[in-house]
Amino acid sequence: MTRPAGAPASEASERPAGREFTGLRHEGGPDYSAIQQSEEFARLRRRIRLFVFPMSALFFCWYMTFALLSAYAHGFMSHKVTGEINMGTVLGLMQFASTVAIVLAYRRFAGKKLDPEVDRIQELAGGDKE
Repeated sequence: MTRPAGAPASEASERPAGREFTGLRHEGGPDYSAIQQSEEFARLRRRIRLFVFPMSALFFCWYMTFALLSAYAHGFMSHKVTGEINMGTVLGLMQFASTVAIVLAYRRFAGKKLDPEVDRIQELAGGDKE
């Protein structure tokens, strides 16, 4: 049974463990509103934000550094590294490399931290696994 919107938070701790989403089926499907208000879902959203926001800020700063160097540091960006390859080319290719690194880091993070939480929420909601 879901708790009413105005119910105190202490009521949630009185529910037996593992039965948080019992009865959340609503008209043939899960009650998404109740799932969204659950502590498990809030924990999942926090974990996502703890990865996505810092990583996005880091990548944005890296991208803006590259863009500003490209616009205002022509001497530095045209500095030859080896042969015809200059710093601009190296830093431009590093943009692609950093994107791949972020994707791989997120994949690892999601596999270890997010997927188990998603599976638990799905199990508690009575949903079928894909």
